[in-house]
Amino acid sequence: MHIGYARISKADGSQDHALQRDALQAAGVTAKHIYEDSITGSRDDRPGLNACLKALRKGDVLVVWKLDRLGRSLRHLVNTVEDLKDRGVGFKVLTGQGASIDTTTDEGMMVFGIFATLAQFERALIRERTIAGLASARSRGRVGGRKHALSKSKVRRAQAAIGKPETVVADLCDELGVTRSTLYRYVGPDGELRDQGRAVLGV
Repeated sequence: MHIGYARISKADGSQDHALQRDALQAAGVTAKHIYEDSITGSRDDRPGLNACLKALRKGDVLVVWKLDRLGRSLRHLVNTVEDLKDRGVGFKVLTGQGASIDTTTDEGMMVFGIFATLAQFERALIRERTIAGLASARSRGRVGGRKHALSKSKVRRAQAAIGKPETVVADLCDELGVTRSTLYRYVGPDGELRDQGRAVLGV
């Protein structure tokens, strides 16, 4: 059985499902087997798509008007179609970029394989950029994760002030813009550096 999915979004200029619905029915999808969403493709919570994927059974074919109606990204698209393939469900695109994809045919499966390779390449590039970015940050004295609450100058100011008898910790916290517990993650009550403080100063 052929099951269709249609999605519109005002953000991309689409106003109703009629065009997609007509194309899906012309491709052999009956009206009662068309699932629809009126939502941006970047959203995870697409009830129409979720219901459509649940309705698909082994031997069925999911049909979409254009490739971008289904996937949030190339990676999401490939993962979705790979999951369908594992379930014995075919996937077919009617028009636009990816119109050659029809996983029920050898030629269409080959085209989809190209998309899967591109998605793998995209993941590799993202990983490579992430590793390079972390290495660059470490070379400048920064480590990955949340930004430190205290700068180097503030850590040194806290170190110099906190051990003095006249220092009121609450006033020092107000001056530095942090809570008492945050301050003590950087500098101890006697002015000694703690883990966060050592990380900021690189010692």
